[in-house]
Parts: sequence; structure tokens; C-alpha cells
Amino acid sequence: MLSRKNKLLILKIASLFSVVRGYNIPIIILAQYLSAIFILAPEKGALNILLDFDLFLLVFASSLTIASGYIINNFYDSQKDLINRPNKSMLDRLVSQKTKLTVYFSLNFTVASMAMFVSWRAFLFFSSYIFLIWFYSHKIKKYPVVGNLTAALMAVVPFFAILLHYYNGLTFEEIENYKGHFAVIFTHASFLFLLLLVREMIKDLENIKGDLASGYRTIPILYGEELSKKIITGLTTLTVFPIYILIDIYDVGYMDIYFYSCLIVLIFFLLYLSKSEKKEQYLLLHNILKFIIVAGVFCIVLIDPSVLWNGKRMLMLA
Repeated sequence: MLSRKNKLLILKIASLFSVVRGYNIPIIILAQYLSAIFILAPEKGALNILLDFDLFLLVFASSLTIASGYIINNFYDSQKDLINRPNKSMLDRLVSQKTKLTVYFSLNFTVASMAMFVSWRAFLFFSSYIFLIWFYSHKIKKYPVVGNLTAALMAVVPFFAILLHYYNGLTFEEIENYKGHFAVIFTHASFLFLLLLVREMIKDLENIKGDLASGYRTIPILYGEELSKKIITGLTTLTVFPIYILIDIYDVGYMDIYFYSCLIVLIFFLLYLSKSEKKEQYLLLHNILKFIIVAGVFCIVLIDPSVLWNGKRMLMLA
């Protein structure tokens, strides 16, 4: 039998895990590596990417930065979350605000140290990213439109750290040669950005009571739920354009199966949105978007499944 002290320690570890949303970290790491292998730098080769120590530090730094971002966001939203997420909030509050801040600063110091080891540019990049996350949590997220845009942008930023890692030294002439490749990257990023932006706006509908009590000025609070739904419908419709470009103009291999599936799911998403009025319904819509985004991470391998087959063969021969 565990002693009371040990039980409390386990609960506090679970609480901190909940605060940093530890279940998201492996997905973030996987997303960055798969994006590097199949989208951002496919010409580098999967093995070279996996053995790139500087890339490992950048991916690890990104994950720790996002974890610290969840902490500072939780720190500022503790009162709001008591209304919006009472069960999760009770678990999160097992760790004191002082402990959260200690972990927050420790993670950021670790990130800065790893980034400095890679290069001064990486240090500057992550320092700016950490500041942006803090400023968003402290100020920006309380305002309509700009708060949603910033939240979606911050989720995409870590992938550009990898892009800069591989293409930082290109001359203008070499950039011309990579124009088509960068267009594919930008189209993928646009699709992800739109999904993330829609998810942020769904969260505003889902959390309207807590936001109202905390003085947040979100779109549904200022202009009503109906206008918010119309904007979400418009943004969701815009995802058709990057999907069309990726399927019809560029070669994404078997990943077009994923994009066709997304179109079908998003049609049902919009039909359900039009009838949604309760928090539970918005939560379901939020989870649907989460599923699409996470499924997209795993489906990246469909761009070129032979990479996996060749990798398996190399491991067997080793």
C-alpha cells in the first residue's frame, strides 16, 4: 500500500502532467520529425534527419517551449478554467502557482541553453517564441481576432524552426530553385493554420461562460454566437483551396486519401455546427478538429510510404 505522502506525490505528478498536457508532447515531437522527413526536407534523407543532433535539440526545445507555454497559460487562466473545465482545474490546482512558475522558468532556461548550443539564431528564435507565448497568455488572448490568429500562428511556428535549420544558408539564387518546394510547405502550413484557427474559434464558443466571467472580449461575447459560426463556416470553407492545391497541383502521394476524408468530415462538421447551441456540442466539434489534426500527423507518412519500407529493410540488414 502506498503511503499518504506517496499518493500525494503521484497526484502532484499527474497534476503537472495535466498542466503541461504531457499527452500532447509525443504528438508534437512526432509531427516535427515526420514533417522534416516528408515535407520540410525530404531531400536530406530520413536517416540523416533522425541522426541530426542539432535537429534533435530544436525539436526537444520546441516541445519544452510548448510545455512551458501550457504552464503560463494555465497560470493566467486558473480562475477561468474553474468555470470552463472544473474537473481538470481541480487536478491542476494540486500543484501550487509557485511550483508552476518554477517549472516554467526552468523549462525556458533549458530551452535557451539548448538553442544557444545550436546557434545564436536558434537562441534568438526561441527567445522570441517564449516571449510571444507569454505575451499571448498575459494580454493578447483576451482580444478578439488577434488572439485567435496569434494562437493558431504559435502552433505552426515550431515547424519553421526546422525549416530555418535546413534552409538558413541558401542564397537568393538557390531559393529560386526551391520555389516549388517552398510553395508545397506553405500550402501545408496554410491548411494546418486554418484548422487551428477554426479550433480556436470553436474553443471561444465552448468557453463562453468562463470567458465572460473573466472579462475576455472574444468574438461570440462581443458580436454573438451566430456571427462567430458564420466566420467559422467561412474559414472552414477556405480549407478547400489548400486541399485542392495539394491534391491537384502538387504530388502528396497517398496523402490525398487523408485530404479527401477531411473534406467529407468537414462537411458534416459544418452541418453539426449550424445546429449546435450547447457547450457539449461545441466540445464535440472541438474534438473532431483535434482528431483531424492528429490524424494528419500520422498520415504524413502516406506522402511516401516507401521511406518506412526502406527503413525497415535497412534495420533488418543492420
